[in-house]
Order: sequence, then C-alpha cells, then structure tokens
Amino acid sequence: MLETLDRVVRLEMVADVPLGSFLSGGVDSSSIVAMMKHHSNGQPLDTYTIGIEREDLQYDIIPDDLEWARRVADQLKTDYHEIILKPQVAELLPNLVYHMDEPVIDMAIPTYLVSVAAREKMRVMLSGMGGDEVFAGYPRQLAMKIASAFDPVPQLLRRPLMKAVAQALPGGLPGRLTAPLRNAKKFARSAALDFENRYLGYETYFTDDAKARLYTDDLRAATRGMDAYSAHRHYFSRMKNAAPLNQLLYVDLKTFLPCLNLMTTDKTSMAANLEVRVPFLNREMLELAARMPPDLKLRGLKRKYILKRAAEKLLSPEVVWRKKAGFGAPIRSWLRGPLRPMIEDLLSEETIKRRGLFRSSEVRRIIERNLSGREDYSLHIFLLLNLELWQRQFIDGAQPYQALNDEALPALVSQTKSGLKQAGEQSSTDVGFAQKVN
Repeated sequence: MLETLDRVVRLEMVADVPLGSFLSGGVDSSSIVAMMKHHSNGQPLDTYTIGIEREDLQYDIIPDDLEWARRVADQLKTDYHEIILKPQVAELLPNLVYHMDEPVIDMAIPTYLVSVAAREKMRVMLSGMGGDEVFAGYPRQLAMKIASAFDPVPQLLRRPLMKAVAQALPGGLPGRLTAPLRNAKKFARSAALDFENRYLGYETYFTDDAKARLYTDDLRAATRGMDAYSAHRHYFSRMKNAAPLNQLLYVDLKTFLPCLNLMTTDKTSMAANLEVRVPFLNREMLELAARMPPDLKLRGLKRKYILKRAAEKLLSPEVVWRKKAGFGAPIRSWLRGPLRPMIEDLLSEETIKRRGLFRSSEVRRIIERNLSGREDYSLHIFLLLNLELWQRQFIDGAQPYQALNDEALPALVSQTKSGLKQAGEQSSTDVGFAQKVN
C-alpha cells in the first residue's frame, strides 16, 4: 500500500514549475504531504490550508481542520500557509457561477480562494481528493452498512417507523448536537428504502416528493417520466453481482467524483490559473484498490481502514484516526447572516413567480423552516440561490448580481499565515489577490 502511494506521489510530483500541496490535516492530504516530503530532497515544501472562523461553525459542528493541519505541518516541517474564510460570500458567488458555468456547490468557495492564494507562489498543487471514493471514507457508506441491519424488518413496519423518527428529529438547531441530529434525520429518511434508493437518498437533497411539492404544474409536466438517477441506476446494474460496498464505490467513481468533486476542483483551480493533481486517482492506485476486498476499506465502523493502517507509519495516530471533517463552507451560518439579503431578493415571491419554475409558497416554506431550525434546508436554499444567479447570467444575459470588485477579493479571507511561528504576520501571499479574479 505505502509503496504504491509513494510511487504515485513521486510520479505526480514531476514538474518544472513550483509545486506544493493542499493540507487539511486529514489522513488523505497528510499522507500525500508526508510522501512529498520524502521526495523533496530537503527542499522546503509549501502547504496550504483553508479554515473557517469559529463563530461560523455554530450550525456546522465539525472538527477544526486548522488544529490538525498545524500539527501535520509542524511534524513534517512544511512551509505552512493558512487562509481563513470571511463571510462576505455574497460578493464572490456571482463570479464563481461565471467560472463554473453552472450553479456552484459549497466546496467551490474554499477551493477557489485557497487556489488563488496558492497561485501566488505555486503553479501545481497536489490534493488528497479521491481518497474517500477509493477507500470508502464517506459517512454515507458507513450508514449503508448500519442501515442493512434493519433489512430483516418488513417494510410495512420499517417505513412508518423511520418516517416517524425523521419527522420527530429537529434538523437545524445550533449547538453540539447539530451534526448528530442532522445525520440521524437524514439516515432515518432513507434507511427504510431498498439498497439503491437508500444510497441515492443519502446523496440527494431534493427527493422526488420534495420536487413534486416544489415544481410548478408546467415544470412537473415537462419532467414527467424523467429519472434524475438513470445514470446511477445504470452503473448499479453493471455491478449488481459485486459486493455491496464495491457497488457504492463504483457508482461514486462514475458519477459523484467526476461530475461534482473533480469538476468543481478543476474549474475553480483553473479560474486561478492553477493545476491540481490527484495521486489517489492515479491508475496504479485505482487498480490496487480495486483488487482489495471490501473489508480492508470498511472494517467494522472504521472507514478507510487499510489507508489509515498504512498511514500510521507516516503520521501520528491522533492525526490518522481523527474524526473526519467535510470540505466546504459554513453555508448554514452564512444563510442566516451575509447571504440573507441575497436570499430575500433572488428568492422573493416576485422573483420565483416571474421565473415560473417553482412554487413561491414552497420556496418560502423551505426558507422559513430552515430559519426556525426545525429542518435543515440550508443546502437546498443554497442550490436554489445559485440556480437563480446562473439563470440571470447565462439565460437572461443580465449583468452578474453585485459582481465582485477586483479589489474586494482579499476581504474574503483573513491574512494568509506563513509559518507556524509567524501566524500573526502578513504574508506576501496577500499581495496581488485581486489580479486573480478575472
């Protein structure tokens, strides 16, 4: 395992321009940085981390990436650069929609900003993306395993029971139980379904029932008979005789990874004129992982088991076995703060009715239920918001909504911190941020 990782990282490091790595402090990126250090011949290795202000995490209770990234940077003695997101995202979203050519997802924001920061010194960056898809690192893959324990219970009992649980649990209240309650609610909504639909339920925000409530009569008629998951079902059918976990990994490798994560990373990094390489998706690594039995990837409740056991030889145990943190932006907090005026404008009753796609009463219900904390509709609202931004730019041909001023980009992040002992000092990385917007 380590031999293959070492080899693919060395191959991806071949470059005649400055090269560094993104570092989240998770096992994927940290293992890659450790291998890069091995091949750096004593030369300084630049790593870039993006973090979130603590007050913005009250609705997104996740482990603090910054603490772990600093530990890894300290252990591996990298030239460490740290960027902290600020919540002036309303100014950035129209530009990201322009670069993406489609509505953006939350990970586009930190990916773009950390790419802009890295591009001040680097031309090529290595990323740990792909580790979750190759070695089963997502919570939904573990949730599928847990939910299978309910399969012996007849659906006549399972469905009403799980529906009652989902309805009873709050989904968006702030506090220490925010993430567990939100995950339990999503788990209950899909746990009673059959294997394929259960997994698709864990991956989606707008279920068929939700879309039926949201769509206008005209849109429902235009989309009648369409299956948003036809490609997913096709890939499931190709792997119907494989082990359950391998089916999930295969479907993700064909859909979720290329169409969402890789596409978002590619477009946002190239908008900053930066090349990103992904060693975990090197063909040699994929072929090795494909030969592994599922139990080496998801063993008991331990995700990415084989990768973590191998990484114990590179990193401290607390880094290897730390709780997973997702990579994104604190959308739930921002929707209640800096994005609130944009929501009231772009998702107003007048705007929704003029567009003619959705029921304005249902859009308002989603917004109000989310603000109350009764339901977690944050990402639903974020998708609707970005869809309207995209339609204004690419369908209406209108000017972008409050397009970002060239001089405004540095205000979206705090000063980049270079070096663990210079965390309070300004870095030259701040210089020229605005030049990377267009």
